Amino acid sequence: MSGAVLVAIAASIGNLLQGWDNATIAGAVLYIKKEFNLESQPTIEGLIVAMSLIGATIITTFSGPVSDSVGRRPMLIISSVLYFLSGLIMFWSPNVYILLLARLIDGFGIGLAVTLVPVYISETAPPEIRGLLNTLPQFTGSGGMFFSYCMIFGMTLSPSPNWRVMLGVLSLPSLVYFALMLFYLPESPRWLVSKGKMKEAKVVLQKLRGREDVSGEMALLVEGMGSSGDTSIEEYLVAPATDLDENAQSEKDKVKLYGPGAGLSWVAQPVTGGSMLGSVLGSTVMSRGGSIIDTMMDPVVALLGSVHEKNPESTGSMRAGSNLFAHFGSMFSVAERVGPREDNWTEEDPHTTDYDDTRSSDHEMTEHDEESGDLEAPLLSQSELPLDHDSSIGEVQGAMGIGGGWQLAWKVSEKDGVYKKVFLHQDEVPASRKGSMMSISGSQLPVSGDFVHASALVSSSVLGSKGLVIQDAIGPAMVQPPENTAKGPFWKELLEPGVKHALFTGVMLQILQQFSGINGVLYYTPQILEQAGVGVLLSNLGISSDSASILISALTTLLMLPCIGLAMRLMDVSGRRSLLLTTIPILVLTLIVLVISNVIHMGTVPHAVLSTASVIIYFCTFVMGFGPVPNIFCAEIFPTRVRGICIAICALTFWIGDIIVTYSLPVMLNSIGLGGVFGIYAIVCCFAFVFVIFRVPETKGLPLEVIIEFFNVGSKGLQNEVME
Repeated sequence: MSGAVLVAIAASIGNLLQGWDNATIAGAVLYIKKEFNLESQPTIEGLIVAMSLIGATIITTFSGPVSDSVGRRPMLIISSVLYFLSGLIMFWSPNVYILLLARLIDGFGIGLAVTLVPVYISETAPPEIRGLLNTLPQFTGSGGMFFSYCMIFGMTLSPSPNWRVMLGVLSLPSLVYFALMLFYLPESPRWLVSKGKMKEAKVVLQKLRGREDVSGEMALLVEGMGSSGDTSIEEYLVAPATDLDENAQSEKDKVKLYGPGAGLSWVAQPVTGGSMLGSVLGSTVMSRGGSIIDTMMDPVVALLGSVHEKNPESTGSMRAGSNLFAHFGSMFSVAERVGPREDNWTEEDPHTTDYDDTRSSDHEMTEHDEESGDLEAPLLSQSELPLDHDSSIGEVQGAMGIGGGWQLAWKVSEKDGVYKKVFLHQDEVPASRKGSMMSISGSQLPVSGDFVHASALVSSSVLGSKGLVIQDAIGPAMVQPPENTAKGPFWKELLEPGVKHALFTGVMLQILQQFSGINGVLYYTPQILEQAGVGVLLSNLGISSDSASILISALTTLLMLPCIGLAMRLMDVSGRRSLLLTTIPILVLTLIVLVISNVIHMGTVPHAVLSTASVIIYFCTFVMGFGPVPNIFCAEIFPTRVRGICIAICALTFWIGDIIVTYSLPVMLNSIGLGGVFGIYAIVCCFAFVFVIFRVPETKGLPLEVIIEFFNVGSKGLQNEVME
């Protein structure tokens, strides 16, 4: 996975520059307002700081749709160029107006980086370390702040600090960012698949994963192009064909599963009465007519919570867990197949396989195939799967492990011959059956009539009808139909229940994050600490009040780094939701302490110590949960075809809230003081804690394409409740 880690680090440099800018403006504004006589004009002072936020808001409006059109990589390259230009203009800045223009351009670069870096990392990272890699932007951003504060502190020790140099230095690291984006960063494989560039996507995935065989993940990315919102929950009993044949009620009830080994076949028996997931959804929906607490609980929270509680060992890792279904993926996954694999697919003839020479010879590439051959490049070799298009209706044509304990399979609709994708997940293995396992070709299989309970999320596949697949003689996951590619996002998809559900959750999380006050406190940390009296702490060292506040800010950001490192470790272990529920109460306590310390009159030194300690704890706790999680969460919960638009809406909410908080803070400090400001932030954090409990599900370890299916099925359950 080193390839995915390295590109995530490279992309996170954009957030390092954002943190660098946050720190430099926080220190430079102390000298800008003196040069331009802004002490009595807090509105202009706030505008200088907030102008970059205005620029980020403007560019975010277009970044999502444009990135869906031209790609993630070109937009990140543009971001690096904007960072460089803004640094040069800020270094020149003869007056306030030019400075405001430079800050606006700087905001353009920040907006592109902050919006698209989490999306890029989510689309390139493996599910089992996606949380860790998507916490990197928070780490690099805080690291940029620390180095910037150290630079500014050194400058403040000079007789006449130059704020233009403080701001202009931004151009130097932006050149490094530009070089990495231009010469090293590949395009997102999910975006490439969305444009039908299958060959390029395969090459990128091979580099990111460090292996030649990426067929399974390619198939998953193709299926991610469709999210129809018709997801349903089903239950299966999975076992070797000979075991389940005896109990099958009828031939049509069976769904066959094939492995790559000759003669190795399994069948899945549909079970009525509801699956583990179905029972969770049903109980959640039924309880919504009860108490207020039951009404507030989101079905998606209950569904995903049940998955993680029942199978904690299988989430977060493709190879975790020792139960049967965890090894079920190794039987079907090409990546984990025992023995050598010959991949006969070539760019010159994408239909060539060693499965059926007569069939492939009867389907020579037409002129259209030559023009769009990359759209029809097989994702799995036919030699891997014993496909039989004449088999009984309901037959699953292939399956593979896709991470987090989930398996991807396909089946054909009995009525119209339309393919359905099936995401399978083992419910649990009863203790009485754990001993009845035997090893076959490196996989554990049940014997003596034993079986496995599996819940399934079933929805329409992008593969289309069985007739289309038969015509091309390729089979499930072998082809991405041209009609499902090279199309821009449909705005009507934003009205799909699952997308609306996810969008509401993401937007609310961004609003609550901003109004918890982090950016307001962050931008004005030197002034807040100066007002709190931190200069007293360092007066014996002969350091000025300005220098002392900047030094404390640097030490604060230094302490934040190990806290973010801990969050990176826990993001895929404890999970996003758990980190929020653990850290938000600490935020509330620190804010209450800040209110008390500013309301009750105490000595100067005790007041300074208490305020400084509370601000440090607030920052360190924030960057462990409420800092990185909203961006990570929003980059995970939307389908591929509308991810850019949805993330732009969430980011737009982020920047609007940022502008309001940052622009209003100087006014609030002058009117209600620090105590009143922190009191408002504490109330918001309390509301955020309640919202997370009832509305924010756990997404750790799940493939992106599975997460949206949970929102689809959860929204469907609520819709049915309303209709009834």
